[in-house]
Amino acid sequence: MRTAVVWDALRSVLSERTAATGRESLDIVDAGGGTGGFAVPLAALGHAVTVVDPSPDSLAALERRAKEKGVSVRALQGDAADLGELLSRDSADLVLCHSVLEYVEDPISALTAVAGVLRRGGAVSVLAANPVAAAIHRALAGQFDDARAVLDDPAGNWGDRDPTPRRFAADTLVELLTATGFSVGAIHGVRVFADLVPSRLVDGEPGAAESLVALEQAAATHPVLRDIATQLHVLGHRA
Repeated sequence: MRTAVVWDALRSVLSERTAATGRESLDIVDAGGGTGGFAVPLAALGHAVTVVDPSPDSLAALERRAKEKGVSVRALQGDAADLGELLSRDSADLVLCHSVLEYVEDPISALTAVAGVLRRGGAVSVLAANPVAAAIHRALAGQFDDARAVLDDPAGNWGDRDPTPRRFAADTLVELLTATGFSVGAIHGVRVFADLVPSRLVDGEPGAAESLVALEQAAATHPVLRDIATQLHVLGHRA
């Protein structure tokens, strides 16, 4: 439910890339892919998937998940900025960069490394936390000073206890991708309503989950609702 919008975008990218290359199996890199929430399903579709993550515990969990699903996923320990050292240049059709830019030391260096491993025509899928949503969620929790701090801070951070070092508005993500040589495609809001609706309203009503997914898909590109989503999803293409 929380990733339906992202999967819709990824399926479109995979279809386009498959048609352009004539290859049914694409080379995919999941930078910061952790335990394989995206990587394992992509491998199950028949793609060759490599996960690069700094956590050995996450990579071990990834390998267990892949084994349970009967698929093969290559696991490499490292950071997004290390992609150029870990992987060959021009070796990937798609790179996932989900919930990574918030934590890396230098987002520009990370996206530059992503561009280096992508083949011409390849795509990057960027998913990042949105500061506007963080302000809304803190306000709804009664943390009004935190909410104001998010809006005042250029990094969208609400204080020393904030587990997310930085957040990105849509225009900032576009600037980062453009600066690192990508042409920017669709921008979607992810989890516009899913994090605001009480779970009892979804779990207790037949068909409610499906209806919420449909609502999320409709809101993902809405010119106002998109910009209050918990996360923003942006596709970039290497020329």
